[in-house]
Amino acid sequence: MLLSNRVAIITGGATGMGRSTAVRFAEEGCDVVMADVKIDEAKKTLGLVKKKGRDGLAIECDVSDSAKVRHAVSETIATFGKVDILVNSAGGSGASGQAHPTPPGLTNVSEERFDRTVAINLKGTFLFCKEVVPHMRERRYGKIINISSLGWISPPVPGPDYHAAKAGVVGLSNDMACELGAFGIHVNVILPGPIRTPFYDFKTKSMTEAEKEAFFEAVGKITPLKRIGLPEDIAGVALFLASDLSSYVTGVTIPVSGGLPLSPTSSSFAGSGA
Repeated sequence: MLLSNRVAIITGGATGMGRSTAVRFAEEGCDVVMADVKIDEAKKTLGLVKKKGRDGLAIECDVSDSAKVRHAVSETIATFGKVDILVNSAGGSGASGQAHPTPPGLTNVSEERFDRTVAINLKGTFLFCKEVVPHMRERRYGKIINISSLGWISPPVPGPDYHAAKAGVVGLSNDMACELGAFGIHVNVILPGPIRTPFYDFKTKSMTEAEKEAFFEAVGKITPLKRIGLPEDIAGVALFLASDLSSYVTGVTIPVSGGLPLSPTSSSFAGSGA
Protein backbone atom coordinates (compact mmCIF):
# COMPACT_ATOMS: atom_id res chain seq x y z
CA MET A 1 0.00 0.00 0.00
CA LEU A 2 2.28 2.71 -1.30
CA LEU A 3 -0.22 5.51 -0.65
CA SER A 4 -1.77 4.36 2.58
CA ASN A 5 -3.86 7.11 4.20
CA ARG A 6 -2.91 9.67 1.57
CA VAL A 7 -5.37 12.11 -0.01
CA ALA A 8 -5.08 13.11 -3.66
CA ILE A 9 -6.79 15.62 -5.92
CA ILE A 10 -6.79 14.65 -9.58
CA THR A 11 -7.94 17.24 -12.08
CA GLY A 12 -9.37 15.71 -15.21
CA GLY A 13 -10.09 12.63 -13.15
CA ALA A 14 -13.31 11.80 -14.95
CA THR A 15 -11.82 9.93 -17.90
CA GLY A 16 -8.63 8.73 -19.56
CA MET A 17 -5.34 9.10 -17.74
CA GLY A 18 -6.99 10.86 -14.79
CA ARG A 19 -9.42 8.01 -14.22
CA SER A 20 -6.76 5.33 -14.46
CA THR A 21 -4.56 7.25 -12.04
CA ALA A 22 -7.44 7.62 -9.58
CA VAL A 23 -8.12 3.88 -9.61
CA ARG A 24 -4.41 3.02 -9.29
CA PHE A 25 -4.04 5.38 -6.34
CA ALA A 26 -7.10 3.88 -4.65
CA GLU A 27 -5.62 0.40 -5.03
CA GLU A 28 -2.63 1.67 -3.05
CA GLY A 29 -4.69 3.07 -0.16
CA CYS A 30 -5.36 6.63 -1.28
CA ASP A 31 -8.59 8.64 -1.00
CA VAL A 32 -9.16 10.49 -4.25
CA VAL A 33 -10.97 13.69 -5.23
CA MET A 34 -11.90 14.07 -8.90
CA ALA A 35 -12.16 17.68 -10.09
CA ASP A 36 -13.61 17.80 -13.60
CA VAL A 37 -16.18 19.60 -15.74
CA LYS A 38 -17.57 16.16 -16.69
CA ILE A 39 -19.33 15.57 -13.40
CA ASP A 40 -21.27 12.47 -14.48
CA GLU A 41 -18.07 10.77 -15.60
CA ALA A 42 -16.31 11.97 -12.44
CA LYS A 43 -19.00 10.26 -10.38
CA LYS A 44 -18.34 7.04 -12.30
CA THR A 45 -14.67 7.32 -11.42
CA LEU A 46 -15.62 7.89 -7.79
CA GLY A 47 -17.61 4.67 -7.93
CA LEU A 48 -14.51 2.83 -9.15
CA VAL A 49 -12.48 4.35 -6.32
CA LYS A 50 -15.03 3.20 -3.76
CA LYS A 51 -14.99 -0.31 -5.23
CA LYS A 52 -11.32 -0.38 -4.27
CA GLY A 53 -12.31 0.35 -0.67
CA ARG A 54 -11.35 4.02 -0.58
CA ASP A 55 -13.34 7.23 -0.19
CA GLY A 56 -13.39 10.35 -2.35
CA LEU A 57 -15.33 13.19 -3.91
CA ALA A 58 -16.49 14.11 -7.39
CA ILE A 59 -16.50 17.88 -7.77
CA GLU A 60 -17.62 19.75 -10.85
CA CYS A 61 -14.81 22.15 -11.63
CA ASP A 62 -13.59 24.24 -14.54
CA VAL A 63 -9.88 24.37 -13.75
CA SER A 64 -9.54 27.80 -15.37
CA ASP A 65 -12.01 29.36 -12.90
CA SER A 66 -10.22 30.42 -9.71
CA ALA A 67 -13.41 30.44 -7.61
CA LYS A 68 -14.23 26.87 -8.63
CA VAL A 69 -10.68 25.73 -8.00
CA ARG A 70 -10.76 27.33 -4.55
CA HIS A 71 -14.06 25.57 -3.84
CA ALA A 72 -12.67 22.17 -4.89
CA VAL A 73 -9.65 22.50 -2.62
CA SER A 74 -11.76 23.81 0.27
CA GLU A 75 -14.15 20.87 -0.05
CA THR A 76 -11.24 18.46 -0.01
CA ILE A 77 -9.75 20.02 3.12
CA ALA A 78 -13.15 20.12 4.84
CA THR A 79 -13.73 16.43 4.10
CA PHE A 80 -10.28 14.91 4.57
CA GLY A 81 -8.30 17.55 6.46
CA LYS A 82 -5.38 17.60 4.04
CA VAL A 83 -4.09 17.24 0.50
CA ASP A 84 -1.00 15.06 0.11
CA ILE A 85 -0.97 14.67 -3.66
CA LEU A 86 -2.06 16.85 -6.58
CA VAL A 87 -2.18 15.49 -10.12
CA ASN A 88 -2.91 18.15 -12.74
CA SER A 89 -4.22 15.94 -15.52
CA ALA A 90 -6.93 18.21 -16.93
CA GLY A 91 -6.08 19.36 -20.42
CA GLY A 92 -7.20 19.71 -23.96
CA SER A 93 -6.94 21.80 -27.07
CA GLY A 94 -9.36 24.67 -27.62
CA ALA A 95 -12.83 25.17 -26.20
CA SER A 96 -15.11 22.20 -25.63
CA GLY A 97 -16.72 21.18 -28.89
CA GLN A 98 -14.56 23.56 -30.91
CA ALA A 99 -13.32 22.13 -34.19
CA HIS A 100 -9.60 21.76 -34.76
CA PRO A 101 -8.13 24.30 -37.20
CA THR A 102 -8.03 23.10 -40.79
CA PRO A 103 -5.33 23.08 -41.93
CA PRO A 104 -3.48 23.13 -38.60
CA GLY A 105 -0.95 25.88 -38.02
CA LEU A 106 -0.15 29.19 -36.41
CA THR A 107 -2.22 31.43 -38.65
CA ASN A 108 -5.32 29.29 -38.25
CA VAL A 109 -5.37 29.42 -34.45
CA SER A 110 -7.79 32.08 -33.26
CA GLU A 111 -7.04 34.28 -30.28
CA GLU A 112 -10.07 32.78 -28.52
CA ARG A 113 -8.77 29.26 -29.06
CA PHE A 114 -5.27 30.18 -27.88
CA ASP A 115 -6.59 31.82 -24.72
CA ARG A 116 -8.86 28.88 -23.89
CA THR A 117 -6.17 26.27 -24.50
CA VAL A 118 -3.71 28.11 -22.29
CA ALA A 119 -6.40 28.55 -19.63
CA ILE A 120 -7.22 24.83 -19.50
CA ASN A 121 -3.68 23.48 -19.60
CA LEU A 122 -1.44 26.09 -18.00
CA LYS A 123 -3.62 28.47 -15.99
CA GLY A 124 -5.55 25.56 -14.49
CA THR A 125 -2.32 23.93 -13.34
CA PHE A 126 -1.17 27.22 -11.83
CA LEU A 127 -4.48 27.81 -10.02
CA PHE A 128 -4.63 24.37 -8.42
CA CYS A 129 -1.00 24.55 -7.32
CA LYS A 130 -1.55 28.02 -5.90
CA GLU A 131 -4.46 26.77 -3.77
CA VAL A 132 -2.93 23.48 -2.67
CA VAL A 133 0.64 24.52 -1.91
CA PRO A 134 -0.14 26.51 1.30
CA HIS A 135 -1.71 23.39 2.83
CA MET A 136 1.24 21.23 1.77
CA ARG A 137 3.76 23.80 2.98
CA GLU A 138 2.11 23.92 6.38
CA ARG A 139 2.52 20.15 6.73
CA ARG A 140 5.93 20.17 5.00
CA TYR A 141 4.89 17.40 2.66
CA GLY A 142 3.46 17.24 -0.82
CA LYS A 143 3.65 15.50 -4.18
CA ILE A 144 2.65 17.51 -7.24
CA ILE A 145 2.52 15.75 -10.62
CA ASN A 146 1.83 17.89 -13.66
CA ILE A 147 0.90 16.35 -16.99
CA SER A 148 2.51 18.04 -19.97
CA SER A 149 2.96 16.48 -23.42
CA LEU A 150 5.79 15.08 -25.51
CA GLY A 151 4.48 17.43 -28.19
CA TRP A 152 6.18 20.43 -26.58
CA ILE A 153 9.54 18.83 -27.43
CA SER A 154 8.66 17.21 -30.75
CA PRO A 155 5.38 18.55 -32.19
CA PRO A 156 3.71 15.80 -34.26
CA VAL A 157 1.59 18.36 -36.13
CA PRO A 158 1.37 22.14 -35.80
CA GLY A 159 -0.53 22.99 -32.61
CA PRO A 160 0.99 26.20 -31.26
CA ASP A 161 -1.73 26.81 -28.69
CA TYR A 162 -1.50 23.33 -27.15
CA HIS A 163 2.24 22.85 -27.34
CA ALA A 164 2.99 26.32 -25.98
CA ALA A 165 0.66 25.69 -23.04
CA LYS A 166 2.25 22.31 -22.32
CA ALA A 167 5.74 23.85 -22.52
CA GLY A 168 4.56 26.38 -19.96
CA VAL A 169 3.56 23.55 -17.63
CA VAL A 170 7.16 22.31 -17.64
CA GLY A 171 8.53 25.80 -16.96
CA LEU A 172 6.07 26.35 -14.13
CA SER A 173 6.92 22.96 -12.63
CA ASN A 174 10.66 23.56 -12.70
CA ASP A 175 10.21 26.91 -10.96
CA MET A 176 7.99 25.34 -8.29
CA ALA A 177 10.43 22.48 -7.71
CA CYS A 178 13.19 24.99 -6.95
CA GLU A 179 10.98 27.07 -4.66
CA LEU A 180 9.19 24.33 -2.77
CA GLY A 181 11.81 21.64 -2.22
CA ALA A 182 12.82 23.16 1.11
CA PHE A 183 9.25 22.59 2.34
CA GLY A 184 9.24 18.89 1.49
CA ILE A 185 7.13 19.42 -1.65
CA HIS A 186 8.13 17.47 -4.75
CA VAL A 187 7.11 18.73 -8.18
CA ASN A 188 7.56 16.53 -11.25
CA VAL A 189 6.22 16.30 -14.80
CA ILE A 190 5.00 13.44 -16.96
CA LEU A 191 5.24 13.80 -20.73
CA PRO A 192 2.74 11.41 -22.32
CA GLY A 193 3.45 10.30 -25.84
CA PRO A 194 0.69 8.64 -27.89
CA ILE A 195 -1.78 7.36 -25.28
CA ARG A 196 -5.16 5.87 -26.14
CA THR A 197 -7.53 8.36 -24.49
CA PRO A 198 -10.48 10.57 -25.49
CA PHE A 199 -7.81 13.00 -26.77
CA TYR A 200 -8.11 11.19 -30.10
CA ASP A 201 -11.89 11.40 -30.35
CA PHE A 202 -11.72 14.19 -32.91
CA LYS A 203 -9.87 11.79 -35.22
CA THR A 204 -11.78 8.59 -34.52
CA LYS A 205 -15.39 9.60 -33.84
CA SER A 206 -16.52 8.81 -37.39
CA MET A 207 -14.52 5.57 -37.68
CA THR A 208 -15.82 2.04 -37.37
CA GLU A 209 -14.40 -0.08 -34.55
CA ALA A 210 -12.14 -1.88 -37.02
CA GLU A 211 -10.88 1.42 -38.39
CA LYS A 212 -10.17 2.70 -34.86
CA GLU A 213 -8.15 -0.40 -34.02
CA ALA A 214 -6.16 -0.02 -37.24
CA PHE A 215 -5.54 3.66 -36.48
CA PHE A 216 -4.25 3.00 -32.96
CA GLU A 217 -2.14 0.08 -34.16
CA ALA A 218 -0.54 2.34 -36.77
CA VAL A 219 0.17 5.03 -34.16
CA GLY A 220 1.76 2.46 -31.88
CA LYS A 221 4.04 1.04 -34.56
CA ILE A 222 6.06 4.25 -34.80
CA THR A 223 7.20 3.95 -31.19
CA PRO A 224 10.24 1.79 -30.34
CA LEU A 225 7.96 -0.38 -28.18
CA LYS A 226 5.62 -0.86 -31.17
CA ARG A 227 2.37 -0.21 -29.34
CA ILE A 228 0.22 2.71 -28.36
CA GLY A 229 0.26 3.62 -24.70
CA LEU A 230 -2.63 3.05 -22.34
CA PRO A 231 -3.85 5.30 -19.51
CA GLU A 232 -2.57 2.65 -17.09
CA ASP A 233 0.96 3.31 -18.35
CA ILE A 234 0.67 6.89 -17.14
CA ALA A 235 -0.89 5.79 -13.85
CA GLY A 236 2.08 3.57 -13.04
CA VAL A 237 4.57 6.42 -13.37
CA ALA A 238 2.24 8.75 -11.47
CA LEU A 239 2.17 6.21 -8.63
CA PHE A 240 5.96 6.21 -8.46
CA LEU A 241 6.05 10.02 -8.31
CA ALA A 242 3.21 10.16 -5.75
CA SER A 243 4.78 7.61 -3.41
CA ASP A 244 7.85 7.63 -1.18
CA LEU A 245 9.65 5.55 -3.81
CA SER A 246 10.49 8.95 -5.35
CA SER A 247 11.53 10.62 -2.09
CA TYR A 248 14.71 12.05 -3.69
CA VAL A 249 13.14 13.03 -7.01
CA THR A 250 11.96 16.52 -7.85
CA GLY A 251 12.18 18.83 -10.84
CA VAL A 252 12.20 15.84 -13.20
CA THR A 253 10.39 15.51 -16.52
CA ILE A 254 9.64 11.90 -17.47
CA PRO A 255 8.59 10.87 -21.00
CA VAL A 256 6.06 8.03 -20.96
CA SER A 257 6.05 7.54 -24.67
CA GLY A 258 7.05 4.05 -25.73
CA GLY A 259 10.59 5.26 -26.45
CA LEU A 260 9.81 8.44 -28.34
CA PRO A 261 11.45 10.74 -29.28
CA LEU A 262 14.44 8.37 -29.62
CA SER A 263 12.89 6.77 -32.69
CA PRO A 264 14.11 8.18 -36.05
CA THR A 265 10.44 8.55 -37.02
CA SER A 266 9.53 10.48 -33.90
CA SER A 267 8.65 13.64 -35.80
CA SER A 268 5.77 11.82 -37.48
CA PHE A 269 4.02 10.29 -34.50
CA ALA A 270 0.31 11.00 -34.22
CA GLY A 271 0.13 13.16 -31.12
CA SER A 272 -0.02 12.69 -27.39
CA GLY A 273 -2.96 11.61 -25.33
CA ALA A 274 -2.45 14.31 -22.74
